[in-house]
Amino acid sequence: MLPAALLLADLPPGMTQLWIIVAYLAALILLGLASNSVFKGTAVDYFVASRGVGPVLLVLSVFGTTMTAFAIQGSSGEAWASGVGVYGKMASWSGIVHAACFFLIGVRLWALGKRYGYQTQIQFFRDRFESSNIGLLLFPILVVLQMPYIIIGIIGSGTMIETATAGAFPELFGGAGVTKGAIPFWLGTLLATGVVWLYVSLGGARATAWANALQTVIFLVVGVVTFWAVAGKLGGADSATKMVQEYNPSKLTRGVTPEHQQIYKEKLAIWRASTQPAPAPASASSTPAFSASPASPRQAALRPHAPREMTELEFFSYGMIPLSVAMFPHLFQLWLTARSARSFRLTVTLHPLLVMVIWAPCIAIGIWATSAIVNGQPVIPYTPQGETIPGQRVLGPNAVIGLMVRMLADPVVGGLLAAGVLAAILGGMDAQFLCLGSMFTHDVVDHYASGDGMSDRQRLLTGRIFVVLVVLASWLLALGLKSVQPIFGLAVWCFSGFSALFPLVFAALYWKRTTKWGAYASIAAGIGLGIYYYVDINRKTNWSGRGEPLVHYQLFGTDIGVVPAMPMVLLAALALVVVSLITPRPAAATLEKFFGRR
Repeated sequence: MLPAALLLADLPPGMTQLWIIVAYLAALILLGLASNSVFKGTAVDYFVASRGVGPVLLVLSVFGTTMTAFAIQGSSGEAWASGVGVYGKMASWSGIVHAACFFLIGVRLWALGKRYGYQTQIQFFRDRFESSNIGLLLFPILVVLQMPYIIIGIIGSGTMIETATAGAFPELFGGAGVTKGAIPFWLGTLLATGVVWLYVSLGGARATAWANALQTVIFLVVGVVTFWAVAGKLGGADSATKMVQEYNPSKLTRGVTPEHQQIYKEKLAIWRASTQPAPAPASASSTPAFSASPASPRQAALRPHAPREMTELEFFSYGMIPLSVAMFPHLFQLWLTARSARSFRLTVTLHPLLVMVIWAPCIAIGIWATSAIVNGQPVIPYTPQGETIPGQRVLGPNAVIGLMVRMLADPVVGGLLAAGVLAAILGGMDAQFLCLGSMFTHDVVDHYASGDGMSDRQRLLTGRIFVVLVVLASWLLALGLKSVQPIFGLAVWCFSGFSALFPLVFAALYWKRTTKWGAYASIAAGIGLGIYYYVDINRKTNWSGRGEPLVHYQLFGTDIGVVPAMPMVLLAALALVVVSLITPRPAAATLEKFFGRR
């Protein structure tokens, strides 16, 4: 072992992980400084890296941007809560649909962006639909949808730092349970968000591309290492899976069988019995002894998860969620950084494989977490239905992977793994900050306030100022939403909104008959339906539930649950087609500009 590793291993609990995380964040700052040294000082260089990114950097940066806290903490947390079906409904669909969107949407938008100098989606839609005001409708929608995506990353970073640094400052921060003495959530999120803001401000799009490439390599390597380390701690993959079969077999299947229900009832009865006061022996004192109380943790029993079934229609409806990548503003901006159309080949080819490499281990860890016991104690001291050990703090699905990493009890390995998870989380935030700065600068201030007459220096300054405001607002919102929504549920709502805009961008590129009024109708119908669903579902739980991302219909007397993206996409597409067909065609000059001469 290297001397540095030996020195780190001798530090108090949590301090080793903290110093490794600090070193990782310092590396990001150095990367920002390096990118700043080649920064050309122009708005085009700041927002789209002078359109000079090659194929390898493009695939790494695009993948790093799309795989955020949703893919790491969200997938493992949802697998812990719902089971193996999360891989099929999210990872398999994402691998296929993302690649198709990159090929069908990304390449074509890149070509138009390079030809006409677009730097934002709204600039393209204004020209395509001959409507200056469409930006007034799209801008607030894209910002509102983008903000949850950013908040997901901030929540994920704060949760990971909090769980990884437990015990580092017992006198300073106190606390209780598994996060006693840890860097508190507010400070961890402030630290992570501040570092991302700094390197984005230093190097713009080039810094985000470099940082995402580095972070993609880190979290891919660390993800595989985490999988093997966690499996080894649980006695191997076979042993970890057998524990799931014994306590929560429904987590390994999409459906729920009578046998699953019977096992759940039996294990639940055992757990309940373990939480009752043990009969006092005749010679014992009159003080009751709780076998699963904090005073006698060695006797704790594992609380089973209530079985949850996923229907076939729910599974297929998740195929609508990955359509969201076609309308991610930050992904659009990354596409524009490509040097040529050929740069997309590697991205289209490798992206599905990379999705499998990162999702499969995270979901396996989440499933194992449902039944993992180390030294006679449940690794996750709570279930979706509540606490397992009386008095333990319930941290929710977001903390599952952090607690699994923490169980390894090797501070150096645990710190490296925590930094790897942070790399995946922060990899998506930088491009999102940058794209919001670009949208505000180009689509609002420059277009409406200056009549597209701002100087290059003014665009650069405006973009940087707005990024600061976005970072501050996102951090404050993350503090408020930390305990309200699990990452997975929040992300599904966010992605559903972007998916509802898919018919708009697809028709704009491939259907000449699409009109301005068809575009307006599509946006209003898809987003309007999503707002109705979100308000209706959360109102029923008084805005304090999981925000369950399913809507239910009664069909032939059967309750059918699907993700909101499915009806939103279908209604948006229907509105676009119907209204386009009954309104005047676009001008011939516009069609020639975007589709060429026949």
